[in-house]
Amino acid sequence: MKKSRLISLLSSVALVSMLVIAIPSTAQAAAPACDGKSPINSCQGATSDTAPYVMQVPANFNGTLVLYSHGYRPDVPVPAGIPGYGGYTVTNTPQPGPLVGGSDTSVIKYLLSNGFAVAGSGFARQGWNADSAIATNAELIATFKTQFPKTTKVVAWGESLGGFITQGLAEKYPELVNAVAPLCLADNVGAELTAAGDFLWGVKTLFDPSIKGGNYSAGAAGYGEAMGDLVKFFTVLGKLKAGVSTGAWPDTASPTGKALEAAGVPSRSALLLLGLMAGLPTQSAHFDSISGPDGPLKVTFPLAISPALAILENGANAGGLAVLATLDLEKQAGGAVFDNTKTDYSARVANERVIFNAALSGNTVIDALLGALSAANPGAPRAAANAAAIAKMNALQANTGKINVPTITMVGVADPITPAGASMRIAQAYADQYAAEKEKAIKAFAKTRTYVPPMKKLISIWSTTPAAYTKFDSTGSPITTTAAAPGTNHCNFSAAQYLVVANELTTVGTTGSFIRGGAFSFMLRKAKNLKIDPFFTPPLMKFYNEQ
Repeated sequence: MKKSRLISLLSSVALVSMLVIAIPSTAQAAAPACDGKSPINSCQGATSDTAPYVMQVPANFNGTLVLYSHGYRPDVPVPAGIPGYGGYTVTNTPQPGPLVGGSDTSVIKYLLSNGFAVAGSGFARQGWNADSAIATNAELIATFKTQFPKTTKVVAWGESLGGFITQGLAEKYPELVNAVAPLCLADNVGAELTAAGDFLWGVKTLFDPSIKGGNYSAGAAGYGEAMGDLVKFFTVLGKLKAGVSTGAWPDTASPTGKALEAAGVPSRSALLLLGLMAGLPTQSAHFDSISGPDGPLKVTFPLAISPALAILENGANAGGLAVLATLDLEKQAGGAVFDNTKTDYSARVANERVIFNAALSGNTVIDALLGALSAANPGAPRAAANAAAIAKMNALQANTGKINVPTITMVGVADPITPAGASMRIAQAYADQYAAEKEKAIKAFAKTRTYVPPMKKLISIWSTTPAAYTKFDSTGSPITTTAAAPGTNHCNFSAAQYLVVANELTTVGTTGSFIRGGAFSFMLRKAKNLKIDPFFTPPLMKFYNEQ
C-alpha cells in the first residue's frame, strides 16, 4: 500500500500491501453525485457492494479513463503504541491514483491536466480482497461509462495488491480495459503468504517461541493474539539489531536458539538464514551489501554484517505482513492457512549458502542452523494448516500471468513485500505465450503466404538500486534516517517513475502502440534508476520451487 507508515524501530518505510473476498452483487447502484465544477468535475458514490468510489473528470476530457486500484490495507485497526504499525485505523477511502511518498498527488494532477479522467474505489472490504475488488472495478467502469458516455478507452493500474487486482481484471475481463499497468505486483496468495510466513515462523522458532504466528483464535481473542505478536515480533527485531555486531542472541531465544548460541553461532547468521529461506532481498532501504565504513570494517561490514541488517529492514515488512495477512486469511478461510510441514529449508538455500557463506559463518554453522530448523528437530515444531481452510484460500483469485491487453509492469529489484520475482513470473508466462502466438502466425503463413507477427504486449520495467548507497557517520555507524534508496522498500517510486508508466499506459491504451525506441529510452533515463533488461531474471518466489 502506497500509504506507508514509518517502521520507527528500524527507520524503514513500510507497510504491507495486498487484498478481499465477496460475491459480486448484481444489484444496480445509484448514479454518482457530481459537483459539476470546472475545470474538474468530481463525483462520488458507491457500487452495489457498498464500496465507495471517486471519479474526477477534467473539462477537456479526452475520452480515456485511468482506473486505479490501491494496495493492501489491513482489515483490522492497530492500536497506538504497537511498534511498527501503531495507530493504524481501517479506512475504505477511495483513491483515484498513486500518492507519491504517501501524500503527493502530482501524478493524479498530471493525468487530469492532460485530459484524462481518473477514478478509484475504496473497496467494500480491506485485507486480501482481490475477488470482490475485481468485481467492484468491473461495475465501476460500467458506472463511469454510463455517467460519461463520451468515454472511448479505459486503462487500469494499481500497486501491490492493487497491481494483482489490475492483472486479475485484465485476465478475467479483458474486454473492459485497453491496457493495464500492475505496479509492484503482488503474487498469488499462496506465494505471498509462504514468504512472509516462513520468516515469521523462523523468528518464532529461534528468537521468541511465545509468538503464536498463526492459527489464531476466533473473534476478539484472535485479534488480541495477533496484536501481541506484532509487539513481540518488532521487539525481538530491536534486540537482534542491537546484537548484530556482536552476534548476541535475544534473551527471549528458544531452547533451540540458546543451544545454537552456546555452540557459537552468531545471531546475525541465524537471522540472515531466515531471510534467505523466505526469499527476502539482501539489499534494503539503507544497506547495499557492498559498502563498508572507512577503517578495519571496510571489508568485513559488507561481507558479514550488511546482509543481516538488510534482512532486519526487509524482515520488518515481511513479519508485519505475516501477522496481519494471516489473521485476515484465517478469518476468511475458517482456519490455519500457513503450512511448512513438508518444506525443505536446506533445499531452499542450496545456492544462497554458497553465495553468502561468509555472512552465514561457514558451512559448519550453516549445517547447524539447518539441522536446528529441520522437521526432525522436536525443538522446531512445524506449522500445520487446516485442509478445508487451505482449499478455501486456494479458491481465491489466482492470476495465471496471461497477457490479454498491452501491459506494463514496474517493480523495485529489492522490494521485500512484492519481490521482483512476482513480476518475473508474469514475464516468463508471457514469453511462453508469445512463443506460442508466433508459432501460430508461422503456421498461418504456410497457408496464406502472409506473415502477420503477433504484437509484443508486455514491457517489464525494473526500478534499480544505485551502485552503492549505504552511508556512515563519523564513528563508522550506518545512517538509517535518510530516505530509502531507489529500488528498495515497497512500491518506492518517484513521481518521475510513475509518469513513465502513466505516459506509456495512456499512449498504448489510446493508440494501440507503445512508446518505443529513443523516446522511451529518454523517458527512462530522465526518471532515473529505471531499466529495461531482457537478460535480468530475478528468481521466482520460493513458493514456486516446491511446486
